[in-house]
Amino acid sequence: MSQTRGRYDFCIGLVLAMSSSIFIGGSFILKKKGLLRLARKGSMRAGQGGHAYLKEWLWWAGLLSMGAGEVANFAAYAFAPATLVTPLGALSVLVSAILSSFFLNEKLNLHGKIGCLLSILGSTVMVIHAPQEEEVETLNEMSHKLGDPGFVVFATLVVIVSLILIFVVGPRHGQTNILVYITICSVIGALSVSCVKGLGIAIKELFAGKPVLQHPLSWSLLVSLIVCVSTQINYLNRALDIFNTSIVTPIYYVIFTTSVLTCSAILFKEWQHMAADDIIGTFSGFLTIIVGIFLLHAFKDVNFTLANLPLSLRKDDRAANGTLLSTYDCFNNDEESSTCVGEIQSPESLSARRNGSLSAF
Repeated sequence: MSQTRGRYDFCIGLVLAMSSSIFIGGSFILKKKGLLRLARKGSMRAGQGGHAYLKEWLWWAGLLSMGAGEVANFAAYAFAPATLVTPLGALSVLVSAILSSFFLNEKLNLHGKIGCLLSILGSTVMVIHAPQEEEVETLNEMSHKLGDPGFVVFATLVVIVSLILIFVVGPRHGQTNILVYITICSVIGALSVSCVKGLGIAIKELFAGKPVLQHPLSWSLLVSLIVCVSTQINYLNRALDIFNTSIVTPIYYVIFTTSVLTCSAILFKEWQHMAADDIIGTFSGFLTIIVGIFLLHAFKDVNFTLANLPLSLRKDDRAANGTLLSTYDCFNNDEESSTCVGEIQSPESLSARRNGSLSAF
């Protein structure tokens, strides 16, 4: 009976996590559309500290979509361990990337498509080898876990790093470095997931008729969750306003997943009872996700598709064989003229260009 119940809870958590990713992936697009409309109207942008987006209905639609996703995510954490729910957030990367190519005209090249696929495959591997967290069924047990010295040190470091990024690094480098605002959202997100797990336990006890509202931990978790989520929304809006959506989403996923997995391992001692193959599988899946994110981020400006793949292969073959195109071939082929102009330049002209001379032109 317990195995059947556990399988039933697993399926519910899986469906809720997948639906959460769809809602959250769509919310990025709606929010970005709202922020772009405000920019065209000349309103102060969120990246500059403005809050005009509060008057934009598209932004509110994105917020409601993200709220629905977070509610589904909240429920998923109540039915399944965090190490199952969190990796499935990679689906939001795929949803956001596909929708941004349709509605935001953000091109998704071949590298980006492969990166999205690798992110999904890596998440699947992580789910298969996910560690099983310790069972925590009451608020008293959760209170004992939160008072563990390891978690106290982790939470203190997260707060200190977040404050440094918000008040020191953010004003200087937040407009130019994509990692600043995303790191703030991600590391605080680890604490918000812990609050969600605790509140999920509190809700279960409430339905069981226990005096949960009289327990001080319930209110502490609620206040902490409100503060964490408000901070995440603020700095995620700034990152979306400044940088490309298809880049913000996957980087946020990688750092957020790393933070949550680290927090869960410290809080629930998940890794102590894992087999060696599960440990290797978990790390392999996460490294696969990182490779996928790298492909999506590093080559975002490269115009490379399956259509021009044969042309690239022909160029590589000619370079490998050491053959040079004639001047007639260069100017007779419009697609390769720019490459050929670079190839027929003399060493003297290249040397002059390196030395800053204009005579070579």
